[in-house]
Amino acid sequence: MAATGWLGLTSLGLIHTAISLIAVFAGIVALLRYKEITLRTGWGQVFVWTTVLTCLTGFGIFQHGGFGKPHALGIITLAALAVGALAGRGSLGKNSRYIEAVAYSASFLFHWIPAFTETLTRLPLGAPLLSSAEAPELKAITGVLGALYLVGVTLQIKRLRGDKPVSPAPARAGS
Repeated sequence: MAATGWLGLTSLGLIHTAISLIAVFAGIVALLRYKEITLRTGWGQVFVWTTVLTCLTGFGIFQHGGFGKPHALGIITLAALAVGALAGRGSLGKNSRYIEAVAYSASFLFHWIPAFTETLTRLPLGAPLLSSAEAPELKAITGVLGALYLVGVTLQIKRLRGDKPVSPAPARAGS
């Protein structure tokens, strides 16, 4: 696909970006409203399904050559979503609710890594803040995101241990 000229994105890149922004928005709303991302809420469902679409559309983007780190992150994200879905159904034993929180929060984190990378290496137009995806500043940002993830997951687990889940019982198969 040819670049559209807007930020050097292809048509698929534009669709991919739009879907990912919906996923991030849904994840933020789910975390703020329910203190977790889960398929038991509408916002959680929007997050999960738009994240799946983000991964699938990302597999068709090869701006930096062939299969690369972004594609690997897409596979890891899909695996985290699958684990979250299984855990949300109670299929992973007594710790399913904790596993669900860890897995869905990880998939939320995985949106932010390419978001910062792509934004900081593309903007402002003509003079991006960072010259490449390998910039040391991005490694620092990823470290901060990882720390925020750990804080967020810790808070979710503490809330779940307090036996005050915001959302109802595990999702049923087929829902």
